[in-house]
Amino acid sequence: MHKLTGWGAIIIGDEIMRGKRQDKHFARVVEIMAARGLHLDWVEYLGDDRGRLTATLRRTLDGDDVVFSFGGIGVTPDDHTRQAAAAAAGVSLQLHPDAEREIRARMAELGQEVTPSRLELGTVAAGSRIIPNPFNRIPGFSYAHHHFFPGFPQMAWPMLEWVLDTHYREQFRHDAEAEFALIVWEGLEGHLLDLMQRIEAEFAGVTVFSLPSLGSETVRRHIELGVRGEPALAAAAFAVMRAELERRGLELGEKEAAK
Repeated sequence: MHKLTGWGAIIIGDEIMRGKRQDKHFARVVEIMAARGLHLDWVEYLGDDRGRLTATLRRTLDGDDVVFSFGGIGVTPDDHTRQAAAAAAGVSLQLHPDAEREIRARMAELGQEVTPSRLELGTVAAGSRIIPNPFNRIPGFSYAHHHFFPGFPQMAWPMLEWVLDTHYREQFRHDAEAEFALIVWEGLEGHLLDLMQRIEAEFAGVTVFSLPSLGSETVRRHIELGVRGEPALAAAAFAVMRAELERRGLELGEKEAAK
């Protein structure tokens, strides 16, 4: 089993970086992972620059995070991900036999010729494994702990689910984490810092979060203050936090009240 440190995503495309297209992957990846009790630790957005992609992948391949990459695995001039992955890994690009089989089967279904450019879609970093594509059979690929998907959501998202369910099921953490939060009306983070530090010190493994809001015409200034962690421990930490806030005479509310 891969020595897992964290989870990351790389989302690629000049169209996103230039504002011509809005990224849809991040929000959906969060949902797909949350359904399995997982969460991303980081995400990076990159344009279609082979050198920058190569440098980024060289760095992430040298780490222990599982990385999901979206976009750039086609064969047009602005697609660089396959070449960057091979360069970062220090291996050649090779036509994967399983990818070739899928491409030839897809072309047969469509009654179309198998051209060199179509077979190029099956060239991947040597040593890769193929990720099946239920939409059109043109596969993605996995190299080490990195998984490369097309940029098209209708293809990429079911492929991501397949990778998670096939290779990382033992990492799923259903009910392993709980989150509790409340609203501190007119609260100031600086005045609550000591309490936040105390909670994390007393309840090892619990994370305290604070989301301040300046308010609006209809909602007063407030802080959403909460904890997340193992359910029983997080519940105990939250009870201590609430009791101390009440002791300080602060006005509290339910999280939904601030929406």
